[in-house]
Amino acid sequence: MAEPVSTQSPGGLLNVDVVYALPGQQEVMRLKMPCGSTVLQAVEQSGILTRHPEVDLAQNKLGIFAKLVKPDTPLRDRDRVEIYRPLIADPKAARKQRAAEGRAMKKGDGRA
Repeated sequence: MAEPVSTQSPGGLLNVDVVYALPGQQEVMRLKMPCGSTVLQAVEQSGILTRHPEVDLAQNKLGIFAKLVKPDTPLRDRDRVEIYRPLIADPKAARKQRAAEGRAMKKGDGRA
């Protein structure tokens, strides 16, 4: 009979990665957290907030494996906590602008 898969490492600790990606680099912190720890606690323990003062958890969203989560989400063993930077441009607005520029070029291209 197969053994059940453990959701934590021995000793009641969780192995967690906290990731913050900048345009030129990616910072990964590997942590051991007690069971019952939250995403916010992992981010705080990682030290990223002191090394990167531009990270504002009121603005930056958090996720686990590319899925948005709330700061009070409990962690599981081997979770990858990700801190997302705010978007530089709104994708919808950029798409509308590209479409408007494309229409303007077609109308004024001189063809009859």
